Formats: sequence, C-alpha cells, structure tokens
Amino acid sequence: MSNKRKNTKNKEDSQWEERVVQIRRVTKVVKGGKKLSFRAILVIGDEKGQVGVGIGKASDVIGAVKKAVTDAKKDIIKIPLTQFDSIPHPTNGISGAASIIMRPSSQGSGVIAGGAVRTVLELAGVKNILAKQLGSSNPLNNARAALNALSNLRTFQEAAQDRSISMENLFR
Repeated sequence: MSNKRKNTKNKEDSQWEERVVQIRRVTKVVKGGKKLSFRAILVIGDEKGQVGVGIGKASDVIGAVKKAVTDAKKDIIKIPLTQFDSIPHPTNGISGAASIIMRPSSQGSGVIAGGAVRTVLELAGVKNILAKQLGSSNPLNNARAALNALSNLRTFQEAAQDRSISMENLFR
C-alpha cells in the first residue's frame, strides 16, 4: 500500500516542470559576524496553462530550491490559452518597479521575451507571444509582473458573462 502512495506522489510531482531563474548568495550581518545563506527564485509549470513563481532561502542551495518549489506550488495560477497556444488579448502586469507588456502573436512566431518572463511563459505553455520588460531588470519582480499580467487574462466567454450579454452581441 505504501508503494501505491509513492507512485501517485511521483506522478503528481512529475507533471510539474521546474526551472531555477536565479540563485543568489546573500548575507545577514549578525552579532558574531556575517551569516551566509542562499536565495533561489524558481518557476514551476505544467506547460498546459498552469504556472507559479516561488522564492526560498536556506543555508544551502538544495534547501533553498526545495523551499522555492513549495512556495511556488502555493500560488499557482491557471491561464486561458487560444488554439494556437497564445494569449486571448494584450495585457499588462506590474510588480514593484517592473512592468510587462504582453501581446498575442501569430502562429509560428515563438516566445519573444527575455529573462524571467521567458521562463514563466514557456512553463505556462504559451508558444506564440511577444513580451517586453519595462522598468526594473530584477528577475523576481519581472517574474511576478508576468504572473500578474497572465492572471489578468479573460476569455471571450468570461467577458460576455461579466457583461450579461450573449457571445453574438459581444462583437457588435
């Protein structure tokens, strides 16, 4: 019976792909000197429309990455994808001083983005998109701004439902 539990846990964990965006060595000044620790920024996604960003700090790199995975799984968002694996409409996202502009792109154009935003979009399963980072170049704020932009996405059905009109009247 314990083997079955292990197998289901492995299947559950294997659907998520993890990518480390940044590992930094950080220090804290304490009474006895400097205390060394590591900070890991990690993106987790299933490439089917679910993605999350996490951060973890620990005295070793492996512990920091494990904490980041746990943190990323707490705040996973689901995004709507079109039939061409793009986003339904242009969107903006902000986190701190970082802001992101995202626009849907034609089929075959690929992911046109850089840094942490590219990692977030690839793990979310977006295949055709154009994204631009504005303001800060901080990877954590850019990843969170990308998540903010993706969480603002709505489908046409949701927009029609919010306005209490039919799908036919939405485009008039």
